[in-house]
Amino acid sequence: MTFPKTQKEFEMFFSNEEKCFSYIFDIKYPNGFTCTNCHSPNYLLIKNRTVRCKNCRKDTSLTAGTIFQNSKLTLMDLFRASWWMVVQKNGVSAKGLGRILGLDYKTAWVWLHKFRRVMVITERNKLQGNVEIDEMLMGGKKKGKRGRGAEGKTLVVIAVEVYDKGTGRTRLSVITDGSRISLNSFIKQNVERNSTITTDAWNGYVDITKMKYQHNVINLTKALDDDNLLPNVHRIASLVKRWLLGTHQSYVNNEHLQYYLDEYVFRYNRRKSSSRGRLFYSLIYQAIRNEPMLNKELLKNNI
Repeated sequence: MTFPKTQKEFEMFFSNEEKCFSYIFDIKYPNGFTCTNCHSPNYLLIKNRTVRCKNCRKDTSLTAGTIFQNSKLTLMDLFRASWWMVVQKNGVSAKGLGRILGLDYKTAWVWLHKFRRVMVITERNKLQGNVEIDEMLMGGKKKGKRGRGAEGKTLVVIAVEVYDKGTGRTRLSVITDGSRISLNSFIKQNVERNSTITTDAWNGYVDITKMKYQHNVINLTKALDDDNLLPNVHRIASLVKRWLLGTHQSYVNNEHLQYYLDEYVFRYNRRKSSSRGRLFYSLIYQAIRNEPMLNKELLKNNI
């Protein structure tokens, strides 16, 4: 599949609605269109994002069943929104996107969240090899209890592949607590069996060996500098917090925190991509594969 590599190419690729329409068509029907009614491969692209079978005249909405379904925005605006979301190294805030595209804050916010919610590929491969795992607290400085049970904060577990030089992919997930049940579930969902997992000595990790992983335990209580003993997850934690502060001024509703984390993972795991356009294609592809989302459900109690 082709995709634009620069801003100039993007404007040429998607200079009108028909070109956006054709791009979605090619992604949705990679092996060619077949009418669901009469199985004819012959079709016409007509207005209102519709494909018409030449044989039986059945109309099929091209955006039905995608996150673009029933959108009042043009496809050009939706493509521009997704482009600006991924082409910027640190992403874009709803306020920033609104300024760029001339959208009101609510519309920009909704579409950024729709794109965030499709960034996780369901069948993605699990982390493997040497993997560091630890948790971090999100929510800023607050008085009271510190550590994994701190009140008013959100606990996030981090896993990252560790190579001889550098790191590979990462995973980030909001968890209800630091118990073995919560941590076991995260590990099973995100790390391949027989991988070597390095953690601190927290008792929430006691089942790792039982779950068919190799377990390397670092005792942080004997360390003078914790960050040097689990440096890779601590680096990810620092980068995530810096990103949220820089791009979103840390104004992130806890109910939606997981989706911001998904965006960060999407970016981090594709940081070595040869082209930002490839990220754009990945996002549009996911947008077409995923089900529609109701605006009112996204907005409820959040703006």
